[in-house]
Amino acid sequence: MVRIVGRALTCGVFALAGLLFYVSAHAANGIDLRTDNSLLQLSDVIQQRSDQNRQNQSALTDLQQRADRLAGQQGLSPADTDRLAALQQQVGLSALRGPGLTVTLNDAPPNATARIPGVPDPGVNDLVIHQQDIQAVVNALWRGGAAGVQVMDQRLIATSAVRCVGNTLLLQGRVYSPPYVIRAVGRTADLKAAVDADPSIRNYLQYVAAYGLGWKLQDGADLVLPGYTGSTDLQVATAQP
Repeated sequence: MVRIVGRALTCGVFALAGLLFYVSAHAANGIDLRTDNSLLQLSDVIQQRSDQNRQNQSALTDLQQRADRLAGQQGLSPADTDRLAALQQQVGLSALRGPGLTVTLNDAPPNATARIPGVPDPGVNDLVIHQQDIQAVVNALWRGGAAGVQVMDQRLIATSAVRCVGNTLLLQGRVYSPPYVIRAVGRTADLKAAVDADPSIRNYLQYVAAYGLGWKLQDGADLVLPGYTGSTDLQVATAQP
């Protein structure tokens, strides 16, 4: 039953992704994807699918918890129990607690103008958070030795992918709007050093100074990241001859 619900959730996510790819490819033919009215309609569809995926994920979580309780009743040895707990921690399926960083990214005010003399006034794309901005922060935190990373209210695992549609974030079948909050547990000094050294983040900070994009970096002495609760089934596409 757990696998059935998990596969249903995964299929829903991939179906949504396929829809997004088709609409993006069709609309990108000389059209500004960020202002086209078709995106407004698409955002409604995405939100509906996001709500459905949230409900499915809640049901999947309940089933996984029931399966875990049943597995625990089978009498695993202490060594097997410890090994299972360690593996769950490594792949992000269990909660993680410790010091770390919280990074918040936000769009600039819609009527923002250049704050620095000699800098041209911004275009619409200069005032919003892009996929590469979120991905740059996530990558920097991993490079800094993060034991776990969370974007918004979701824990990232090996198959997680950050995707943006217009100025909204699509993550693991759910949709989010800015501000985007990214949290990581790890050695705070190492995480900060990795963020400071990242060239993509340095470029983003130039837009923060020039146009007022949102940027906030906060230490956390005791952060708690939830365990990932979605499907772990990996779907693979195969090329046909």
